[in-house]
Amino acid sequence: MREKVEKALQKIKPMLIRDGGNVELVDVVDGVVKVRLQGACAGCPMSQMTLKNGIERLIKEDVPEVKSVEAVK
Repeated sequence: MREKVEKALQKIKPMLIRDGGNVELVDVVDGVVKVRLQGACAGCPMSQMTLKNGIERLIKEDVPEVKSVEAVK
């Protein structure tokens, strides 16, 4: 599953990079994806919305077995 999530993140990264941010895959455990937001995304007040409505939604489209996406520091 980790490879599928990594592949899905590669599609998302260009959008985040364009806005001065990025995302790093930390771990995948029991369908829960843990990511680290970087750059502008790390301190952005909209980061939770980006995480849930952007990153999580897009990962779940490509990897339906993912239950949720969480940000870690």
